[in-house]
Amino acid sequence: MNTTPSGPDQWPQVPDELDVLAELVPLQAQAIIELGCGAARLARGLLMRWPQCTVTGLEVDSVQHAKNLASPQDGLSFVAAGAQAVPFPDASFDLALMLKSLHHVPMADMDQALGEVARVLRPGGFLYVSEPVYGGAFNELARLYNDEAVVRPAAQAALDRVLASGQSWEAVAERRFAQTAHFASFEDFAQRMMYPSFADHKVDQTLLDRVRVAFEPHCGEQGANFMRPMHVRLLRRKA
Repeated sequence: MNTTPSGPDQWPQVPDELDVLAELVPLQAQAIIELGCGAARLARGLLMRWPQCTVTGLEVDSVQHAKNLASPQDGLSFVAAGAQAVPFPDASFDLALMLKSLHHVPMADMDQALGEVARVLRPGGFLYVSEPVYGGAFNELARLYNDEAVVRPAAQAALDRVLASGQSWEAVAERRFAQTAHFASFEDFAQRMMYPSFADHKVDQTLLDRVRVAFEPHCGEQGANFMRPMHVRLLRRKA
C-alpha cells in the first residue's frame, strides 16, 4: 500500500527512520541482517529499543568494518562481506535491511544480491529497502562530485524485476518521507560526504571550490539543513 502525499515537498519529515521501520514490521525478538551496514546507526538504536533482537551487519568497506568491530554492542555482530555472497545458511534471518545500500551494489550484481537476501530469509520474512530519491537540493549538491543518476534507478529496477518474476518476493508496502541532513559548515559537509572511506571521488581543489560555491547559499549562522527525500519499499519472502 502506498500512502505517499503527491510531491516531495509534502512528504512527512521523519527524524528517525527507525520509526518508519517499526511501523511496517515486527521488531520483537527478530534475527536481523543489515547488508551494507555502514556505521550501523539504525541497528544500534534498534537494539536499544528492542534488546531481544539480534543484528548482523555486513560491510565491504574494510575501514568502516574495523571501526564497527572497535565499537561492540550487545546483540550486534559484524561480518566483512557483501550482499552478493551472504555467508550464512538458508533461512537464517527474519528481517533484512538495506539502508541506502542497494544502489552501492554493482549493477550487474543487484539481482544476485536480492536472490541472496531471499535465500537467507525465512519464509514470511521481510526485506526493508530504503533508498535516497534522485532529486532535491542535497542531491544537486552531491551530484557535483558523485552523480548517482544511473545507479539509483538501477536499484529500483532490480526490485521491480524480482517482484515481476513472482518467484521469491511479494510487495507489501511503500513509504516516502524526508530526512534532514544538518552540516555545521562546508568543512563539516566535505569531511562527512566528499571523502568516504569506501570510495574515491577524486576531489581536487577545483572540484572542492566548485562544491563550496554551491553549498554556501544554503548555509547560515547555524549551518546548513538539507531535506533528503527517501523511498522505502517493503518486500516479503514468499513461503
